Amino acid sequence: MDKNLKPENALELGPEVWIQPVDLRFSFSRSSGPGGQSVNKVCSRAELRVALSSINGLTQLAQSRLRKFAGRRLTQLDELLFDADTFRSQLDNKQACIDRFRVLIARAVEIPKLRKSRRISRSMVEKRLNAKRKRAQKKATRRWKPGRDD
Repeated sequence: MDKNLKPENALELGPEVWIQPVDLRFSFSRSSGPGGQSVNKVCSRAELRVALSSINGLTQLAQSRLRKFAGRRLTQLDELLFDADTFRSQLDNKQACIDRFRVLIARAVEIPKLRKSRRISRSMVEKRLNAKRKRAQKKATRRWKPGRDD
């Protein structure tokens, strides 16, 4: 199968970025925190592992930005690791992992705007220096000078 050909069941991660559902590896465990009687019985905490090589449609620049933004989520096996235990439902935590994955991909795909350095005009420099002189003069009049009767 061609790697660039998107199948119908592919999970859309961003514009032209997708992944096969079989490449998403979920595991579930018991969640920490309050939960009543079912806290020690129900495995609601979701953990998602995704190999970087299985993400289709990423450019080289986007992939390098993804590595930079992933931080501690990137494992030594070149996998992204997401976990969620904010909800009591396993399905909701699974969806939260996918949402976090999508946010990271969207951030990596977005091309940052380059800052254009501009020269500060002479009038702006003079305006700033005049404001500084005026402020300094105002503060100088507040100072106590020996010989003044205050």
